[in-house]
Amino acid sequence: MSVLGSIVTAPVLGPFKGLMWLVETLAAHAESELYDENNIRKELAALEQRYDLGRITTEEFEQTEAALLERLNEARRMKEGS
Repeated sequence: MSVLGSIVTAPVLGPFKGLMWLVETLAAHAESELYDENNIRKELAALEQRYDLGRITTEEFEQTEAALLERLNEARRMKEGS
């Protein structure tokens, strides 16, 4: 696109590009939080504590633990790939 074309379309596309940057930034941050190994370990510890205190059933514990362990494995695979 030429400089003139960029100037003409900036008022229309500028806010859209800014919004897309914001969405991409938020998505990247959310993904990094979701797959942070320390956060997953904290969630596993909290899950075990709730189970030990009798606040959740064995079935709930096993289902949630399996999901968290899968997330932890995925985080490790992602870390190895980068």
